[in-house]
Amino acid sequence: MAGSDRIADTVPMRFTACALLAVAASFAAPIPLPAQDAEGAALPDWSGVWQMTSNTVFDQATVDPPGGSSNAPGTREYPPYNGEWEAKYAANRERVRRGEFPDPITTCGTPAGFPRMMNLPAGIEFIVKPEQVWIITEDGPNILRIYTDGRSHPAPEDRWPTYSGESVGHWDGDTLVFETISLKGDGDTILDRTGLVLSTQARIVTRLNRIGDDLMEAQFTIEDPAALTAPWRVAKQYRKLEPGARMIEFACAENNRNPVDTAGRTLTLDREGNILDDL
Repeated sequence: MAGSDRIADTVPMRFTACALLAVAASFAAPIPLPAQDAEGAALPDWSGVWQMTSNTVFDQATVDPPGGSSNAPGTREYPPYNGEWEAKYAANRERVRRGEFPDPITTCGTPAGFPRMMNLPAGIEFIVKPEQVWIITEDGPNILRIYTDGRSHPAPEDRWPTYSGESVGHWDGDTLVFETISLKGDGDTILDRTGLVLSTQARIVTRLNRIGDDLMEAQFTIEDPAALTAPWRVAKQYRKLEPGARMIEFACAENNRNPVDTAGRTLTLDREGNILDDL
């Protein structure tokens, strides 16, 4: 009986101790808070799927003719190119006119690169974390990682040109400010199908912020000592899609919407295979 008494006395005490620990743990559990930057300021909510509001002409402010399509021969923009790079652009436009200008992303799996990934017609997401911001596009897909944890760019000897480059940034209130370097250039990437290109010396500062409940804006300041005579400023806007919108997997090899025809032209097709000319 003595043993039974000890068991009877001990079991309730164990359960009581467990219950007290559970209650204490519930009080100690942290309450989820909005994501914060390094200084403790709340980060903006950029959730959802967004889509560019314009067609795929990169510089809408200077496009000629106004409202022109990047797929239409004769459409051009006016970046502050030097003479050498204006001549490159003229040669590219002539190839567009002949239907022979190659789009690098016609090769399935080739990234659009930055900043062209911000100039694509399908969905785009902005994933905000305290230490990084990710920009993910449905087309491609493409991803840009922007480090906001206070790090600097890698040393020059540790850099090499890539499609998305190397981006570091910081928060200025609700605006993300980031600089991108180490980008691939002419011969590997384009900005749009009018034939705009940059060199591997391009340095791009982007200011990204929400300018309305359903509107995001990216302001690019592009400097390129090899190609430009002055900073080139371009703005793009993105509208938030309806709640519940999803990004769809982009499987280029299985659903190639940009085939090259027998004349060497890069085409854009809809899901039924019809040629689109207004993107």
